Amino acid sequence: MLPLRAVAARHSYSPYSKFPVGAAVLAASGKIYTGANIENASFGLCNCAERTAVFTAAAAGERKLRAVAIYTPTPTATAPCGACRQVLNEFGPDMTVLSTCDSDDRLETTLPKLLPFGFGPQDLA
Repeated sequence: MLPLRAVAARHSYSPYSKFPVGAAVLAASGKIYTGANIENASFGLCNCAERTAVFTAAAAGERKLRAVAIYTPTPTATAPCGACRQVLNEFGPDMTVLSTCDSDDRLETTLPKLLPFGFGPQDLA
Protein backbone atom coordinates (compact mmCIF):
# COMPACT_ATOMS: atom_id res chain seq x y z
CA MET A 1 0.00 0.00 0.00
CA LEU A 2 1.34 3.43 -0.94
CA PRO A 3 1.81 6.09 1.75
CA LEU A 4 -0.80 8.88 1.70
CA ARG A 5 1.73 11.39 0.41
CA ALA A 6 2.41 9.21 -2.65
CA VAL A 7 -1.31 8.64 -3.22
CA ALA A 8 -1.84 12.39 -2.99
CA ALA A 9 0.67 12.86 -5.82
CA ARG A 10 -1.70 10.89 -8.07
CA HIS A 11 -4.14 13.79 -7.75
CA SER A 12 -1.56 16.35 -8.82
CA TYR A 13 -2.47 18.69 -11.65
CA SER A 14 0.98 19.26 -13.15
CA PRO A 15 0.65 19.41 -16.95
CA TYR A 16 3.45 21.99 -17.29
CA SER A 17 6.19 20.75 -14.98
CA LYS A 18 5.23 17.06 -15.17
CA PHE A 19 6.45 16.95 -11.54
CA PRO A 20 3.63 15.46 -9.41
CA VAL A 21 4.19 16.09 -5.71
CA GLY A 22 2.08 14.81 -2.82
CA ALA A 23 2.02 15.82 0.83
CA ALA A 24 0.25 14.86 4.01
CA VAL A 25 0.10 16.88 7.22
CA LEU A 26 -0.60 15.48 10.67
CA ALA A 27 -2.72 17.81 12.78
CA ALA A 28 -2.61 17.98 16.59
CA SER A 29 -6.13 16.46 16.51
CA GLY A 30 -4.62 13.30 15.01
CA LYS A 31 -6.29 13.82 11.64
CA ILE A 32 -4.28 13.65 8.42
CA TYR A 33 -4.89 15.98 5.49
CA THR A 34 -3.42 15.44 2.04
CA GLY A 35 -2.56 17.75 -0.80
CA ALA A 36 -1.08 17.72 -4.29
CA ASN A 37 0.56 20.41 -6.35
CA ILE A 38 -1.85 22.29 -8.59
CA GLU A 39 -0.46 24.20 -11.56
CA ASN A 40 -1.97 26.96 -13.62
CA ALA A 41 -1.20 28.33 -17.08
CA SER A 42 -0.39 31.57 -15.26
CA PHE A 43 2.60 30.04 -13.46
CA GLY A 44 2.53 32.47 -10.53
CA LEU A 45 -0.83 31.05 -9.51
CA CYS A 46 0.45 27.51 -8.92
CA ASN A 47 0.23 25.92 -5.47
CA CYS A 48 2.61 23.37 -3.97
CA ALA A 49 1.42 20.10 -2.43
CA GLU A 50 2.53 21.10 1.06
CA ARG A 51 0.56 24.34 0.98
CA THR A 52 -2.49 22.56 -0.44
CA ALA A 53 -2.38 20.10 2.47
CA VAL A 54 -1.95 22.89 5.04
CA PHE A 55 -4.75 24.98 3.53
CA THR A 56 -7.05 21.93 3.50
CA ALA A 57 -6.30 21.33 7.18
CA ALA A 58 -6.83 25.00 8.04
CA ALA A 59 -10.11 25.09 6.09
CA ALA A 60 -11.26 22.14 8.23
CA GLY A 61 -10.54 24.16 11.37
CA GLU A 62 -7.11 22.82 12.28
CA ARG A 63 -4.70 25.37 13.73
CA LYS A 64 -1.80 23.22 14.97
CA LEU A 65 0.21 20.81 12.82
CA ARG A 66 2.71 18.28 14.15
CA ALA A 67 4.33 16.93 10.99
CA VAL A 68 4.43 17.00 7.21
CA ALA A 69 5.38 14.16 4.88
CA ILE A 70 6.31 14.93 1.29
CA TYR A 71 6.77 12.72 -1.76
CA THR A 72 8.58 13.74 -4.94
CA PRO A 73 9.15 11.58 -8.05
CA THR A 74 12.92 11.98 -7.77
CA PRO A 75 15.91 9.74 -6.98
CA THR A 76 16.73 11.83 -3.88
CA ALA A 77 14.42 13.28 -1.24
CA THR A 78 13.51 16.94 -1.78
CA ALA A 79 12.90 19.46 1.00
CA PRO A 80 9.96 21.91 0.82
CA CYS A 81 10.45 25.20 -1.01
CA GLY A 82 10.84 28.47 0.88
CA ALA A 83 7.20 29.52 0.48
CA CYS A 84 6.03 26.17 1.85
CA ARG A 85 8.43 26.43 4.78
CA GLN A 86 6.90 29.78 5.69
CA VAL A 87 3.32 28.45 5.48
CA LEU A 88 4.25 25.34 7.50
CA ASN A 89 5.78 27.64 10.13
CA GLU A 90 2.43 29.40 10.59
CA PHE A 91 0.74 26.23 11.84
CA GLY A 92 3.62 24.06 13.09
CA PRO A 93 6.79 25.97 13.93
CA ASP A 94 8.30 22.91 15.65
CA MET A 95 6.97 20.27 13.27
CA THR A 96 8.78 17.22 11.93
CA VAL A 97 9.47 17.21 8.17
CA LEU A 98 9.80 13.90 6.33
CA SER A 99 10.68 13.90 2.63
CA THR A 100 10.63 10.69 0.56
CA CYS A 101 11.07 9.86 -3.10
CA ASP A 102 11.17 6.98 -5.58
CA SER A 103 14.26 5.44 -3.98
CA ASP A 104 15.01 4.50 -0.38
CA ASP A 105 16.48 7.96 0.19
CA ARG A 106 14.68 10.02 2.82
CA LEU A 107 15.21 13.24 4.68
CA GLU A 108 13.87 13.53 8.20
CA THR A 109 14.41 16.85 9.95
CA THR A 110 12.53 19.61 11.72
CA LEU A 111 11.11 22.85 10.42
CA PRO A 112 13.39 24.97 12.66
CA LYS A 113 16.39 23.38 10.94
CA LEU A 114 14.94 24.16 7.50
CA LEU A 115 13.74 27.64 8.46
CA PRO A 116 16.03 29.09 11.13
CA PHE A 117 14.82 32.40 12.51
CA GLY A 118 11.43 31.84 10.87
CA PHE A 119 8.90 34.67 10.94
CA GLY A 120 5.57 33.78 12.50
CA PRO A 121 2.55 34.97 14.48
CA GLN A 122 4.69 35.50 17.57
CA ASP A 123 6.63 38.19 15.70
CA LEU A 124 3.49 40.27 15.24
CA ALA A 125 2.76 40.60 18.99
